[in-house]
Amino acid sequence: MQVLYKSTRGKEETVTASMAILKGLSEDGGLFVPTEIPKLDVPMDKLAKMSYQETAYEVMKRFLTDFTEEELKNCINNAYDDKFGTKEIAPLHEADGAYFLELYHGATIAFKDMALSILPHLMTTAAKKNQVNNEIVILTATSGDTGKAAMAGFADVPGTKIIVFYPKHGVSPIQEKQMVTQKGNNTYVVGITGNFDDAQTAVKKMFNDKELEAELDAAGYQFSSANSINIGRLVPQIVYYVYAYASLVRQGKIKDGQEINVVVPTGNFGNILAAYYAKQMGLPVHKLICASNDNKVLYDFFCTGTYDRKRDFILTTSPSMDILISSNLERLIYRIAGGDAKKCAELMQSLTAGGEYTITEDMKAQLKELMTTYDPEIMWFDGDWTLRKSNPTLEKWWTKADGKDLYRYLKSIKSSVIVNERVCRNFGLGDFECPEQTVPAADLTRPWETCQTMNNSWGYTKANEKWYRSSKSIVRELVDVVSKNGNYLLNIGPKGDGSMTPKSKTVLKGVAKWMKKNSESIYGAVKSPFKKTPSWGKYTRKGKMVYVHVNKWPKNGKLAVTRYKKYKVKKVTCISNGKKYKYSTKGKTVKLKVGKKAVNTVDTVFAIQYQ
Repeated sequence: MQVLYKSTRGKEETVTASMAILKGLSEDGGLFVPTEIPKLDVPMDKLAKMSYQETAYEVMKRFLTDFTEEELKNCINNAYDDKFGTKEIAPLHEADGAYFLELYHGATIAFKDMALSILPHLMTTAAKKNQVNNEIVILTATSGDTGKAAMAGFADVPGTKIIVFYPKHGVSPIQEKQMVTQKGNNTYVVGITGNFDDAQTAVKKMFNDKELEAELDAAGYQFSSANSINIGRLVPQIVYYVYAYASLVRQGKIKDGQEINVVVPTGNFGNILAAYYAKQMGLPVHKLICASNDNKVLYDFFCTGTYDRKRDFILTTSPSMDILISSNLERLIYRIAGGDAKKCAELMQSLTAGGEYTITEDMKAQLKELMTTYDPEIMWFDGDWTLRKSNPTLEKWWTKADGKDLYRYLKSIKSSVIVNERVCRNFGLGDFECPEQTVPAADLTRPWETCQTMNNSWGYTKANEKWYRSSKSIVRELVDVVSKNGNYLLNIGPKGDGSMTPKSKTVLKGVAKWMKKNSESIYGAVKSPFKKTPSWGKYTRKGKMVYVHVNKWPKNGKLAVTRYKKYKVKKVTCISNGKKYKYSTKGKTVKLKVGKKAVNTVDTVFAIQYQ
């Protein structure tokens, strides 16, 4: 699965991971976010045995999909080496019944080392992948930790320069000395009059200055960022949450699947957002607890739904958290707004112009959901025929706008929930289509699911008990649907007492009998790899295994099937009876000797395994 990146403000087309890393910030001022959060489909028992470097590869390859295995592993191995004071890179330490993830073993003893050690390697690799000849100038604002860690990471990296801006009186003496004494011919540090928010805002303005961009390009330079606004810094941060959970399982502290709470001291919202992304990937995280200092703009936001930066800026002993504009919160706002870039842009403009914004009630529901345990995967709506042309007399009480609002609300409650088109039909809303009592002639342009009945009744109707579809017709319809990349929903109408009718049981037993032997050709299978549908049946596929579904048996006992690409056939097995069959290949055809008698009159399935 390829993961692309788009702006939270919606004015830029999707880009690859490497291009998002190079750009740092979108041209419309928004932050790059993945088009979808990939699932962490690696078994936890396997993750628990992995080193930090191996874990990093498994997590990052799912986000940075245009990096090759060699490129990504080189970046990881060059980053997480003896620069860290422990082989574990991010060990866990137990104290007072809690577990602390130690993120201070890098070169600058700041947690920023975890991401900034790899970002230079990701960026230089991305530059090569995209044939970038300009020297990359890294602009970074820091409240303390990022500055030194970024300069240490980019020091003397060919093809780069780094300029760090920090509040002259807003960092600790040690942090300032770390930055001003950094060695490297390509490192520069600038102390400004103002606070971190002033520095960060100015950096963003420089990114969006088109005249400056053109001037730099003419001189052979281009801007990028090492702040957590760069997705190339955020993705590596997801890794250590996965590694921490796997470490707890490996040490026997928790069982696989047991939920944990994660507490993160937060200023710019990047570190805790990485934990949120880990949760969205499937990591068993119950609560994300956002810890603030006296500059509690985030605490107030989560309590009230209003983000208000119009307040006194307080210098504390934790300068990295002395932030009133938490840039990465924009990525969360985008997700809880259901991916509504326009709404997100409006809120950010409100913050810029008026110093505050307030999220809507449905968006607040998503924030509350982070504290709940109810976790639906699919919301399936029925009805909504009020706008169908076939029934123009019906009252138009449910509009497209209503459907959009409902869809956004559901996505705000849980962004990954799957919603069918019937939030408001015929407008392309929802995540998948639901053709009723019909199977499309070909695969649709987006995910789909056909809704079928056994006897033309969605519930129990006595009159319809006189006839039922055969098991054969249902199995063949199921195969047809899978061969077109669809999902099959079969309605079974029970009686009022909840019991199933005898006839429905008989039909389903027939389907079950076929599925018992042939289910591998259905579950996890995808559509036919061939454009042309044969007269004798259908194809489904799983990897390099092509399943041949024969409905009309050849009278001469010979079957000619289409060869899958130019792969070499390894073996042919009839999964309906478990026997191997002889075959021959000629050009684009695989010829099978199947005999003159059908193995299964419902649907005989041959599995052709290709090398």
